[in-house]
Amino acid sequence: MYNEHSLASEQSTQKQQGFSSLYRHSHPAPACSAKTSATMSRTMADGSEDVNGNISRTGSHRQTDYHGYKVGFPPAKGLFAELVEGVKETFFADDPLREYKDQPRSKKLWLSLVHLFPVLDWARSYTFGMFKGDFVAGLTIASLCIPQDIGYAKLAFLPAHVGLYSSFVPPLVYAVMGTSRDIAIGPAAVLSLLLGTLLQEEIDPVKNPYEYSRLAFTATFFAGITQAMLGFFRLGFIIEFLSHAAIVGFMAGAAITIGLQQLKGFLGIAKFTKKSDIISVMESVWGNVHHGCNWQTILIGASFLAFLLTTKYIAKKNKKLFWVSAIAPLISVIVSTFCVFITRADKQGVAIVKDIKEGINPPSFHLIYWSGPYLAKGFRIGVVAGMVGLTEAIAIGRTFAAMKDYQIDGNKEMLALGTMNIVGSMTSCYVGTGSMSRSAVNYMAGCKTAISNVVMAIVVMLTLLLITPLFKYTPNAILASIIINAVVSLVDYETAYLIWKVDKMDFMALLGAFFGVVFASVEYGLLIAVAISLGKILLQVTRPRTALLGNLPRTTIYTNVEQYPEARKVPGVMIVRVDSAIYFTNSNYVKDRILRWLRDEEEQQQEQKLSKTEFLIVELSPVTDIDTSGIHALEELLKALEKHKIQLILANPGPAVIQKLWSAKFTELIGDDKIFLSVDDAVKKFAPKSALNV
Repeated sequence: MYNEHSLASEQSTQKQQGFSSLYRHSHPAPACSAKTSATMSRTMADGSEDVNGNISRTGSHRQTDYHGYKVGFPPAKGLFAELVEGVKETFFADDPLREYKDQPRSKKLWLSLVHLFPVLDWARSYTFGMFKGDFVAGLTIASLCIPQDIGYAKLAFLPAHVGLYSSFVPPLVYAVMGTSRDIAIGPAAVLSLLLGTLLQEEIDPVKNPYEYSRLAFTATFFAGITQAMLGFFRLGFIIEFLSHAAIVGFMAGAAITIGLQQLKGFLGIAKFTKKSDIISVMESVWGNVHHGCNWQTILIGASFLAFLLTTKYIAKKNKKLFWVSAIAPLISVIVSTFCVFITRADKQGVAIVKDIKEGINPPSFHLIYWSGPYLAKGFRIGVVAGMVGLTEAIAIGRTFAAMKDYQIDGNKEMLALGTMNIVGSMTSCYVGTGSMSRSAVNYMAGCKTAISNVVMAIVVMLTLLLITPLFKYTPNAILASIIINAVVSLVDYETAYLIWKVDKMDFMALLGAFFGVVFASVEYGLLIAVAISLGKILLQVTRPRTALLGNLPRTTIYTNVEQYPEARKVPGVMIVRVDSAIYFTNSNYVKDRILRWLRDEEEQQQEQKLSKTEFLIVELSPVTDIDTSGIHALEELLKALEKHKIQLILANPGPAVIQKLWSAKFTELIGDDKIFLSVDDAVKKFAPKSALNV
């Protein structure tokens, strides 16, 4: 799991030698003498040079004269310079202003417009050949999104036409501002479930549909504000706190919950629980079994679900037949609607969609709650939905960008997603994001740019204007089958098994998120996922790994003795590596862990009658930073070692670490002769006889 930092330390020595002006020589004369040069020339024929520049022969003998370089200090920086550098690395790591340097004002204005609207950049090289790919892809994902949008709107307890609205306006906005070529925008299963669960806790969608829709638009508005602000202030790193394992567990739990909720439409149950946990759902299903279910509804749902799963299996086995699975939902809707219409199965208890409002999106700015108690509730729901939507969309965008070998800008993506949801909230849409199933179809259909989203939006617009009355007799059972088929792929058991093999703590986060969603609710599952992810971070920060190092025979490499059993400990010398920055959160632990290494070593020496430890070398190459608490812990460690007559030696401290040690005068306390560029140098200096024998 961890690379051996001591090897990297030895290799970094070559780089540091290049900055000779920053380093002092402990033995300048021998290092530059003619005698040394002659020795190097003689050994070229029958020896080799190691990573530190030391000459070693193929036999067991090795030169013990180290190169003579000492640890250097980086150039001094003022407080303002350090603050500027810290802010730059935190918020502007990609150096977004580099293109503006030395450019005329007109060019800067154009670059600003391109930064805000990336379409201005790639549209200049857009060709008819690219449009053909986008056109086919747009038609394909439109055939998939239309039935899905109707089903997802019902999942969010919103009218069916609102789902279609959400695949018309938002994709157009994203096509202008987004940086992903492959992501397909619109309602998503998990986000629809999350929104529906949170909204119905505040307003009953059956008794008060008007207020419910208003709260949905309000939440969508604040979801967009949240996303846009994160992008504008370049705070996208916040969503990284939700680990990949937690997302896998959350998605799987949401898929199970969504699938269970579709039993209402799949079985034709009239009265169904509003809760989403598995216990409440199964109680509701079992309670309705005694009253009987509609067999025609079950027949429709089961038949078309089998058809959809079969087409998905065919597409998985043969990637060229992806279109079979893509158009299957629309075919299912058309066939099932026709069958219900000619048999009038709706009069025999088969629930249907009924009327879908015709026409394109009406304005909804006036429907958003700008004051009152629902303003705060909409804000809370919107922030949660916005964060989940961002996480899902950026993960999807990065996945397909890596497959096509191009880069997406996370901050631009947040601005694009936020803007589209803000505009969407004012045009009767609910929260939209990237859809994994539609994006995969978009990719396989050969999309070239975001124009495929424009084509999809135009098809949805024509559907709203011309053919929505044809969906009147569409059975709810077929929508349930389409949603179940869509969420099956969200249960990624292969990735879950890989996470179990790689990292058990990550797997615990996965299970926590999964069971939280399944047995409690979507928001509790999300909360558990975040809590476990943060807990893992805190555990790693407060309890960093340490390792006991030994020398690999006939090399200058000092590495973990547990990972490399052949590595030999140096008699009289104990070498410890700290694999983390040393802060107030872990400084005492690091000190206590090193002392425990010493106690264990002393017990082993007494049992085996070995020579007593005289030197403790602390390898600091993995220590990227240290604070005053960390320095204080080193001072306490030094005092504890002096009582046992053990000398403390530091090896390869980084620029930030050595600068702070010098500022705190710890270098004077320990002595400049106790700080070395590498572990090998320290061993050669203080245990030369051992260095000859290892």
